Amino acid sequence: MKTYYALDEVPADFGPSAVTIGKFDGVHAGHRAVIDELLSAARARDLESVIITFDRHPLAQLDPAARPDELVSNAQRLDLLAGTGVDATLFIRFDGALASMTPREFAEKILRDVCHTSVVMVGQDFRFGSQGAGDIETLRELGREFGFDVDLIPEVQPEGDRKVSSTWIRELLAEGDVTRAGELLGRTPAVRGVVVHGAARGRELGFPTANLSPESEGLIPADGVYAGWLTDGDERYPAAISVGSNPTFDGVPPKQVEAYVLDRTLDLYDHLVEISFVARIRGQVKYTGIDPLIEQMNIDVDGVRAILHDAS
Repeated sequence: MKTYYALDEVPADFGPSAVTIGKFDGVHAGHRAVIDELLSAARARDLESVIITFDRHPLAQLDPAARPDELVSNAQRLDLLAGTGVDATLFIRFDGALASMTPREFAEKILRDVCHTSVVMVGQDFRFGSQGAGDIETLRELGREFGFDVDLIPEVQPEGDRKVSSTWIRELLAEGDVTRAGELLGRTPAVRGVVVHGAARGRELGFPTANLSPESEGLIPADGVYAGWLTDGDERYPAAISVGSNPTFDGVPPKQVEAYVLDRTLDLYDHLVEISFVARIRGQVKYTGIDPLIEQMNIDVDGVRAILHDAS
């Protein structure tokens, strides 16, 4: 996949193209349905398949206090988009200049002049231009003027009338329901980061853990203990994962992610790893002493082993 980080990076002879536009936070099942339709249309019409997306949620520019937490980092998002098979992603900085573009300016300068668009594929609730002034009908009118078609993509709705959305997935992760979140994402929720030195309490208890740097990428689920995987390069290991402040001990920072790799002793310090969450075992509990904690950790590991065996 080619990635362009500014409009002037796109070659003058780029296209003609089939385009879809959006934030694509999480690149979830709904996004993938749109991208599948994009790829199909591009193949049928011999077009370049192009995703136009942004370096931040638009609310980061328009109303920072209302900006939601992002499901994935920009680097994770680009990796996920590259895995879909699209030809190119136009990764635009969402700044004041872009936010102030009228729908007509967006269609003319980006869709026509930069992408040489033949067809745009979007969902029913698509809005664009300054203050979200443009909708599907606006886009169709501009398409007639600037020479591109507009195809409407049906929403993915696995339950009743609620469509798959990043908002819904955030709600599930906030509840610790990583299993359902994974179904909507189409993959296991994951965070990634560099393994750093911790307080070594897990090692002292017989459960040495890989502690992620606080600067990890991806939305961390609710506090608790999870069954999941730790991936280091090409190697994937079963793991019991703890998320939270470890309330049994004082002075532990909130939202710490640490993974105990089952049946292996590994030196992972300074490695960039991915930790994925398959299922939640339990919430965080404060224990009155070390022995009850160790007993519970053994129970947790047995539960993780059983869950991952079934998942495999």
